[in-house]
Amino acid sequence: MSRPFWKILPWLAAVLSVSMPARAITSCSIVSTTSVAFGAYDPLAPLALDSTGSLTYQCSGVGLTDTILIHLGRGGSSSFFPRRMTSGASSLAYNLFLDASRLLVWGDGTGGSLFHGPVTPPESSNVTVNIFGRIPAGQNPSVGSYSDTLVITLLY
Repeated sequence: MSRPFWKILPWLAAVLSVSMPARAITSCSIVSTTSVAFGAYDPLAPLALDSTGSLTYQCSGVGLTDTILIHLGRGGSSSFFPRRMTSGASSLAYNLFLDASRLLVWGDGTGGSLFHGPVTPPESSNVTVNIFGRIPAGQNPSVGSYSDTLVITLLY
């Protein structure tokens, strides 16, 4: 004997609600950034020139299992090893790192780079993440003001 459709429907709805994926983070945004400003580079210095910067982000609508990743782009370089700042036609090798010991190159997970996360952000609170920079010693760049521009991507 067949059952009327209306008696099966509540059971089907219950099964579908159990198998639905977890709710995703509603939104995340970058609140501010502080540039990694190295200052003057001395080509005769025996040690690398280090500096730090930071980025601050905030997320809302965060569930218990929600996570984010933060990727840093290559800038004007074709790879993460090394990144390059430019001043006209001249360039200066540098890199950005996840750790203060400057061993883990911060990128997007390709080409040997790593990314920040996954981490579960706190609800509606600013989170500041340090960016560690280094210009290796022993380069002989032309005199000038060097810069690079990177894209920061929050994945949630």
